This record gives sequence, structure tokens and C-alpha cells, in this order.
Amino acid sequence: MVGIVKSLWWTWATLRSTYPMSRRTLRHFSSSSSIMDFTEEPYIPVLIVGAGPVGLVLSILLTKLGVKCGVVEKNTVFSQHPQAHFINNRTMELFHRMDGLAEEIERLQPPIDLWRKFIYCTSLSGPILGSVDHMQPQDPEKVISPTSVAHFSQYKLVKLLLKKLESLGFHICVPSDVEGLDSKTVFERRILMGHECYSVSSTAKGVTVGVSFLKEGKTVDKNIHCDILVGSDGARSTVRKLVGVGMKGERDLQKLVSVHFMSRDLGRYLLHQRPGMLFFIFNPKVIGVLVAHDLNQGEFVLQIPYYPPQQNFKDFDFKVCEQIISNLVGWHLADVQIIDVKPWVMHAEVAESFVSCENRIILVGDAAHRFPPAGGFGMNTGIQDAHNLAWKISSLLNGISSPSILQTYEMERKPIAVSNTELSVQNFRAAMAVPAALGLDWTIANSVHEVINSSFGSILPPKLQKVALEGIYSIGLAQLSEHFLNEKNPIGSFRLAKLRRIFLEGKSLQLQFPAEDLGFRYHEGALVADVGHGGQDTIDVDGSSKRWSKKYVPSAKPGSRVPHMQLRVLKSTSEHCFSTLDLISGDKLEFTLVIAPIKESYDLALVAFKVASEFKVSLKVCVIWPQGASLEQVNGSEKELNPWGNYIDVEEVRRSSSLMSWWEMCQMTCKGVILVRPDDHIAWTAESDAVRDPVQEMKSVFNIILRANKTCM
Repeated sequence: MVGIVKSLWWTWATLRSTYPMSRRTLRHFSSSSSIMDFTEEPYIPVLIVGAGPVGLVLSILLTKLGVKCGVVEKNTVFSQHPQAHFINNRTMELFHRMDGLAEEIERLQPPIDLWRKFIYCTSLSGPILGSVDHMQPQDPEKVISPTSVAHFSQYKLVKLLLKKLESLGFHICVPSDVEGLDSKTVFERRILMGHECYSVSSTAKGVTVGVSFLKEGKTVDKNIHCDILVGSDGARSTVRKLVGVGMKGERDLQKLVSVHFMSRDLGRYLLHQRPGMLFFIFNPKVIGVLVAHDLNQGEFVLQIPYYPPQQNFKDFDFKVCEQIISNLVGWHLADVQIIDVKPWVMHAEVAESFVSCENRIILVGDAAHRFPPAGGFGMNTGIQDAHNLAWKISSLLNGISSPSILQTYEMERKPIAVSNTELSVQNFRAAMAVPAALGLDWTIANSVHEVINSSFGSILPPKLQKVALEGIYSIGLAQLSEHFLNEKNPIGSFRLAKLRRIFLEGKSLQLQFPAEDLGFRYHEGALVADVGHGGQDTIDVDGSSKRWSKKYVPSAKPGSRVPHMQLRVLKSTSEHCFSTLDLISGDKLEFTLVIAPIKESYDLALVAFKVASEFKVSLKVCVIWPQGASLEQVNGSEKELNPWGNYIDVEEVRRSSSLMSWWEMCQMTCKGVILVRPDDHIAWTAESDAVRDPVQEMKSVFNIILRANKTCM
């Protein structure tokens, strides 16, 4: 039975107040030890604030692990603004095991040839300054992963996630739907739209969350009680503010206007003339970045830099945006339909803490970290946060782990967030190298803006400030004129040559980072720290001074994602191949012990089965045989592992004899044993013949991983 039952039922009084929504202010976080009766109030073991991709993925993972949860979302409808659109390899691996979500995305996304390139040009119909193809020949072959990257708009992903949740029994509700439901179960498997979090109170027994919603034009307050509160409510997280968690990093890297529009005419033109994902457009009238979300449908988002307060967001009305689009395209588009215009600010910050209030309140996704969009790390890092967190919440609420298991979420994910922040800033600066080569240095532009905002500039009337700013920038943009930027002009020729070197040397904006995407590693947390294990690191997440590598090196060091290799089930008539990652169950809290068919490893597996049962966790043993193993040999596993039946015999599937074996790939010998956590990360490794006291060793291992604090006897 999931959750901490009556012993954690809340005994607080509820203070109800009704304010007009326009006057609603956030209440400070409070901690109280008073004991009062609130048994009639709604209770849910896990409450998730925010129904974006991260919150929805966490809801799916928790539900599949048997944890009761509910979601509140302040918006009354789901956004149709495309926002994030690049899904990296690791996230696609997680989606691969969410009932085929990755395969559904691959089927629905545009063909790779329509989005594999970034194109740099003076206009969409003008000269091309350069292009970069971000897909490698081996990507579709899925050598290092069972999946590949995807280009799929966030709002479309949300729709698919909602379908998955619906199949799990979730319902999307508006405030009026809540009436008449049992108050104690009203939030279970529900996404309550139009419910805004405004207060948080915590004790050692749990969290009370104040939410408000509109009913018949009036604001109604309601308290919800939970064991764990998860803030997945975005970059301006209310939960983070309520608990007083600060952010560290770089603020206001750039301010932009995001224009979501449709044009089938533009889509058809680019589809046949210059297909790509991103178009960086530089001309004397305007500069901008066009994201082609779907060329077939003609769906685009245009990002335009702007400089307040001299330039006001309100100045970017639909008519102005249509003219900007025409300037960037190179001709007037008759079918432009602007859907939405939004301002946003680019930050590079990480929360000071991810877990607070006695391990009761947890931040995930943009609530915990916000990056520049360069490289698409934002949504992907958040979804991977959820994957790391889900099994830990399940182990806690099932009484397997102590509350300190949740501290390992921050220990593991915060260094990754810091690393990805540094990488995305570096990638953003690489993107700025292109306009800088053309004479448009963004640091100079920001300096000019700061001067105008300084005491010298501020003495000018606002209108004169705007004229001065736009006048200076127009002089800079004049350098992009075709009369200046051409091979016959010495300065133009020099700049074009410099631009070509940037593209040739791969120093422009990059899309894929295999080493950081698949090779990130946890150095401490719910794992047995590496001691004397040889081999090459996949990547050091705290190695900010190092040059970022692009090559992923498989490794079985603790904290690494288990390497991908094609396998086939032995003693089966099916020739179906699958990945080592498919050995890990996504539907239950289960650890996987990978061994070779060696006597010492079988003996250690028997001990692991027994110890795991004492810790009340499921364990599956995977015996990896070399390719071509005989059926007579394989039958030995049943005898060696008797009476335990949760094991599988598989053989390597290597396309050529030159490819490494599984143990060579893991940089281990065939006497190696690898314990994999429910989130695919390696928790412990050893050489089976080097373990002196198997019982003591396995008890120590599970104690460390689960933070169970059980006596190792």
C-alpha cells in the first residue's frame, strides 16, 4: 500500500480566505508544529504543481510505480505556443520505455532531412552565408543508443503525455468538476486546471498547500495536504519563491520577443528551397532567428532581440510583427497568421537547493534551473530530473528507503544542472560568434544599451533615448548590406572568410552533445562511489575548465548510464533484438544485476537475491552470454540461480566481429558484476572474485543506495 497512511494524516486547522484574483499575493512559506484536525481536507501522497512536460512525465512515472499523485496547474488551458522543440537522445531513451512514446514521436515528427540543418542567410530568399548539418551518418543507425534525437514541439509533446496519463486513469478537471467528489480522493489521478498555488506550510509530518481558483467570478481558497510537494511550475516558480530558495548564475543574458505564426506559403517555399530547423537571418532592416517547427504545416516561431525600456514590448503588435517577418523573408507573405506574441528573458541560473523543508518540498525542471535555449537542455534536463526523482519517491513512500534518499536527488541532479548551464552559455556565446564575425558583437550592443540606460543616457527624454538607441543599431545593421557584405569589398570579403572558418571548425551554435547527453555521470548520491575502477570517464560534470568533448565513451563506472548494446533473448524462438536499457523495468521498483555466466558471479547473484528481498526490493539478474552460446550452456543458469526465478539469459548481438564485447565496452573483465538502478544508472560494480564477504558487501551496497540505515550483520 503506497503512502504513509493514518500516521501522516494531517492535524492542522485550515484558514480560509477569499480575495479577488487580481489582489492575490503570495504568502510566505511557514513551518508549524501545531496539531489540529483537518481530516476532512483533501490528501494526496504526492502533489505536483505545474502541468508542463516535466510535471506530466513525473506523474506518469510515479503512477506506473504505484505512487498516488495529483497535479495542479494555474492556467485554465494548455499553451499552444511551441516553446521547446528539441528532444535529446537521453530523453528519447526515457520515452522509449514509456509505452512506446519515443516511437510515436519519431512517427509524428518531420523527416530528419527537413530539420537537420541550421541555415545562416541575409533573408530567407536571399544569399546563404553558411549552413551546418547537425546529424551524423551513424545517428539513424542507433549505435550508441536505441533511439535518436527528435524535433517535436512542446505543445505536441504535452498532448501525447496527456494521452498517456488518460490511459493511466487521469482526468483533466476544471474547478466546477471538483464539486461532489470525495474530498479525500479528489486529487488522485487528476490534473486540476485553473488552480494556483499561493501558500505552503510544512511540518515534520507533511505539507499543506494553499490553492485558489475562480468559482462564479469569485476566488475560492482550498488547502491540500501531501507527504511530498514537487514544484515543476517553470522558470518563475511560485513554489520556489514560497520556500525562499534563491537562484545563482547569470541573469538577463538577452531579452527577446517570441512570435508564433503560421504560413503555409513560407513552409512550402522552405520545404523545396532550403529546409532546416533554425534560420539565422541578418539584414540591414532587422535580425532574428526563425525556428521551423513544422514546414509541412507552416508553423514557425520567430525570436527577435529587443532592448527595453527604450523598446517597449507593446510596440510589437501584430502589424509590426508582420512587417518584421516580411523583412526577414524577403517578400510579403499574404497568408501570415500570427498566433501569439510573447516577451521572454534569457537567464542561466541554478537554484541554491533542489530539496528543502525536511525533504518534503522538491524542485524539478525550470523551477530548479533555467538555461539559454542553445542546445535544448532546458526541457530535457527537467525530464531527466523527474526520472531520477520518481523511483526515489516510490522507495520512500513504500517504506524501503529513509527520507534522506531524496537528498540524493539534489546531490546527483544539481551538478548536472550546473554543468548544463555552463554548456548552454558556452553554446550561446558560440551562436553569437556568427553575428560578431559580421561586425555585430552582442556584447557591444549590450554595452551601448547600458550606456543609454546610465546616468548620461537617462537625462534624455524617453523618445530621444529610443531614437538614439535605434539610430546606433541601424548604423551597425548597415554593415549587413549586400553592397558592403560581398567578396569584392575587402572588409566584407574578410568577414565572410572568417564566417566560413567558424562553420568549418564547428565553432558556431551546436545541436548535439553526445558526451554530455549520454555520458553524464553522478559522482555521489544513491550509489557506491567509485574506488579504483580503471577506464576512461564519459565526462566530468564538474570539469568546467575542460574543453567540452563531443565523443561519447561508454563506461560502467558507478553513476554512469548503463551502456547500450543490442541483445537477444536466449531460449526463445524470436529473433527480436533489444537494448540493454530495455532490461530495466519502468513499471516497478526493480534493480538489475548484470553478470557473465561465471561461477563466482552466479554465487554473488544468489546472495544479491537474498539481500534484496530483505530490503524489500525486487531484483532481476541478467546473464549476458557471448554471441553464439549453445543452448546446453545456457541451461546452466537455471541450476546456478535456483530457487530464484527472476532472471534472463541474453546473448550479445554484434554486427561485426570487430565490435567490442559487452565487458570490453564496460571497461571490465567478464568477472564483472554491474548493479543498475531503476533509472538506468549504475549503482555499484565489482569483480565477483574480488568480493571477500558477499553477504556483508551486498548489505552494505543496498544500505548505501537506499539510505536504509539497516544494520549490516
